[in-house]
Amino acid sequence: MEASLCEEPGAFKATSQGNLQAIKQFEEQELVDKQLNNKEGWTKQLAFVGYGATIGAAVPAGYCVGVMNSPAEFMRNWCNQTLIERYDWHLTETGMNILWSTIVSIFLVGGAIGSLTGAKVANRFGRRTSFLSCGVLFVIAAVLFFTCRMLRSVEVLIIARFLVGLAGGLATACLPMYLAEVAPLSMGGVLGVFCPMGLTAGVVIAQIFSLRSVFGNSEQWHLAISFYLVFVLICYAPMYYYPESPKWLYVIKGDEEGARRQLKILRGNISDTAIAREMAIMEAESNVKDQVSGYGAVLSDPKLRLPLIIVCAFQGGQQLSGINAIFFYSVSIFLRAGLSASAAEWTNLGAGSLNLAVSLVGPYLMARFNRRSLMLFSTFFSALALASFALLLYFIDYVSWFAIGCVVCIFLYIFFFQFGLAPIPFFIGSELFEVAPRSVAMSLGSVSSWVCNFIVGMLFPTLQDAWGSLVFIPFAIVCAMLFILTKRYLPETKGRSPSQVAPLVANGFKSNIYEIK
Repeated sequence: MEASLCEEPGAFKATSQGNLQAIKQFEEQELVDKQLNNKEGWTKQLAFVGYGATIGAAVPAGYCVGVMNSPAEFMRNWCNQTLIERYDWHLTETGMNILWSTIVSIFLVGGAIGSLTGAKVANRFGRRTSFLSCGVLFVIAAVLFFTCRMLRSVEVLIIARFLVGLAGGLATACLPMYLAEVAPLSMGGVLGVFCPMGLTAGVVIAQIFSLRSVFGNSEQWHLAISFYLVFVLICYAPMYYYPESPKWLYVIKGDEEGARRQLKILRGNISDTAIAREMAIMEAESNVKDQVSGYGAVLSDPKLRLPLIIVCAFQGGQQLSGINAIFFYSVSIFLRAGLSASAAEWTNLGAGSLNLAVSLVGPYLMARFNRRSLMLFSTFFSALALASFALLLYFIDYVSWFAIGCVVCIFLYIFFFQFGLAPIPFFIGSELFEVAPRSVAMSLGSVSSWVCNFIVGMLFPTLQDAWGSLVFIPFAIVCAMLFILTKRYLPETKGRSPSQVAPLVANGFKSNIYEIK
């Protein structure tokens, strides 16, 4: 029985009332086989896709987030001097601040636009093509970054930041979906954390290469902001060998033979029976009733409302939980906590290194523990750490050891953040949504992330001046709200297909996430 598309875009024909039961039986047998054979599911091709796509797309996106801090002084001076020499524009301090804010924030604008276009690109042209499109944009932006100084053009710098934002938005919207769909069911969460892990690694790498003793100085800052090109070229050189998502080929395009070929490449030396079982799962998924795609259809479907709220709340809440405020302004926070300038800089690098180190445990955590448990643990203790940090910082002048306590609270927050708040929002959409609406849901979630990132970056300094250390209390409240949302409305998705999870959240806020009625 082959998947067939309806005439109306995004709607699929239903052929059987037993699809959910069939999927459940196939998946239970897959998990039994996995336990009997004691195999993790890794193959050379799957590892190549997972690590190659992460290093080639997620790492550059994270790199561009973290690279602008250290060389900012030299880049601002260059912008000011260039405008004077080319246009005889003598900007005031306020004008220079506006220009620099534009250069920094245009990246976030590009990210939001890239996320919105991600759904259309992923559904129309494929997950692999979306990934390759990221590489093209990253390369063009890197060339512009490298040449802007030689061309003496601030405009080129702004265009490059916008293009790299587009690439980053497309990557965060499509890469977790791509990795989750090429992975076997038992490993969807494992590969799903590769994207946030790559973003975290990119930030740390950027912190290293943008040090003044490396490239972040007045003579080499253009090398610092374009150095990520090395990772892109290495990982995209063998682009011919990156496979397309079998699920996209079968469910969206109806290409059964193409999906079977890609599965054989990805799964390596497994039996024809295992391939047939996975093909049958995809066939059953393609025949589930009323799968919709397109922004209007997804937004208006009441059955998809709760999972869409969860995805957007998780991704937006991740940014509003305080992590970006910590890393955007960590040096000033450490200075306020009583550290010297040198100690604050090294403590900042230590915080980034801890963030990366804990993120590397993500694949293990996703393979061993339930999503709900990790998210509840992460949100609860992140809220506690942030509230403690705010109170210690507020009373720092009254107790001598509160300065060290502030640093400890930040490190504890980063530690707990990586257990759930960091990785799960990036891939939870691939486990809550079926193939057709998945790209729209994950694109909207990515837009929520980029918009909230922009809000934090723009408003945090003003709120910090107005509220002082208590500015971190709203971040703690966001974490607490995410804890409540997880406790009440997030069903367990580990080891289940979206077809099994969807009925659990189909009744909106009246849903019973513990049983299918």
